[in-house]
Amino acid sequence: MKVIITSESTCDLSKELIDKYEIKILPLLVSLGDDNFCDGVNINPQNIFDYFKKTGGLPKTAARSIEDYKDLFSKYTDLGYEVVHIGISSELSASYNNSRLAALEVPHVYTVDSSSLSTGVGALAIYAAELAKSGKYTGEQIKNMAEKRVPYIQASFIIGNMKFLHKGGRCSAVAAFGANLLKIKPSIIVENGKLRVGKKYMGPSVNVIGKYVTDILNTYNNPDHTRVFITYSSATPEMIEAAKKALENYGKFKEILITQAGATITGHCGENTLGVLYINDGGATI
Repeated sequence: MKVIITSESTCDLSKELIDKYEIKILPLLVSLGDDNFCDGVNINPQNIFDYFKKTGGLPKTAARSIEDYKDLFSKYTDLGYEVVHIGISSELSASYNNSRLAALEVPHVYTVDSSSLSTGVGALAIYAAELAKSGKYTGEQIKNMAEKRVPYIQASFIIGNMKFLHKGGRCSAVAAFGANLLKIKPSIIVENGKLRVGKKYMGPSVNVIGKYVTDILNTYNNPDHTRVFITYSSATPEMIEAAKKALENYGKFKEILITQAGATITGHCGENTLGVLYINDGGATI
């Protein structure tokens, strides 16, 4: 049986990458007040920023239902495919558990908890898609091979503005005030499926990004050099260039892929957030 890879919009892959690797995406739900949207379909990060500026309110995000996942999976299993679903961390969203429960009711579906978010999920989905494209592996084999890489996904970000984290209840008012006053830029690390605060940097975002990238490469120093992602909610060209230059100076990645986060991820991290993400296991079988 042929294998199809599915994921959610929170994998933050560009349309070009989704098309190239034939990954099927289920958009998560985003609400701005009483208006409901589908992430990546009819809402984008700028809509989030505009809403926050106008109202001071944050978006609400929601997982898709078990029935939604059953519909997605059945669409392809009915055509004779096996499905491998790569989901956002079960510690951060109900999405993965809903996909897992749906898979119990649809034959030939295998789910993988990435324990990550954004292009950490995307990197694993692309790997699974490459395995599927090779035609060498069953869905169950792809699931098992992808799961072996989960502990090595390096996903981290520099947070440019603490307002969203504060209003979303993810840091205290005092911490937010102090960080903004001192221009402190904390790094956020995804570890064991959860978020933790990493090293803190001081100064304008464009000045600290190079230091952040170098620190990440020194700490997580066994990358799969096939590809690395620069993923941002919003960023100036100078911020993106600073991250790209640091990766180019490192000199070992074959591909540097630049993507913008979708509305779901943006709704939690806010403006001027930029991350570098890769799988830190030295490479794996295709």
